[in-house]
Amino acid sequence: MKVFELKAEPRMDLGKKAVKALRAEEKIPAVLNGGKIVTLPFEGTLKPGEKIVEISNGRGIITTDITVKAEDVRKLIYTPDIFEIDLELNGEKRKAVMKELQFQPVKDTVLHIDFLEVFADKPIVMEVPVQIEGHAEGVKAGGKLSLSMRKLKVKAPYTQIPERLVINVDNLGLGKSLAVGDLHFEGLELMNAKNAVVCAVQLTRAARGAAAKAQA
Repeated sequence: MKVFELKAEPRMDLGKKAVKALRAEEKIPAVLNGGKIVTLPFEGTLKPGEKIVEISNGRGIITTDITVKAEDVRKLIYTPDIFEIDLELNGEKRKAVMKELQFQPVKDTVLHIDFLEVFADKPIVMEVPVQIEGHAEGVKAGGKLSLSMRKLKVKAPYTQIPERLVINVDNLGLGKSLAVGDLHFEGLELMNAKNAVVCAVQLTRAARGAAAKAQA
């Protein structure tokens, strides 16, 4: 994945009034999930913005409330690309990916961002764009290639996740399709339903007419 440099500030005041003031300054409230797992009760020292969310069996996970500037994340949000984020926070660099966005339904401005801290030895689930390559046999016969799934969910350490999932369709015939279960990418586990159709060569009127003439 490409690397995106981003600076964040810890967020201490979580009230509605504080959030409204942040947005007026063109800043976006966010949270960094996926941090260190600790034993409860926690006896260490938390950094600014950090809090512990209890998960189970006397354990908790450290999350961090942060803010980022809207102008700093514009190229991160409004793009089909995915990024490995070098997040500068509390004087240190942390690796993260963007997991979820919340938009204002009328103005379409970003209200909140969920980031996930990532580690080289810990798999994550992430949506990766699909890229079609090749010239399908079915298209040469008059069919039309359609792409039903523009992204696929993959599970792998972030260091193994590619920018694109490239699918070759050279051998895809007329009326045929490729499902998730037909695909394999080294080091990646596909998390979508196996029978979900990714792409297909659909019959067109011209192709049906040609087939009918051939059978006559």
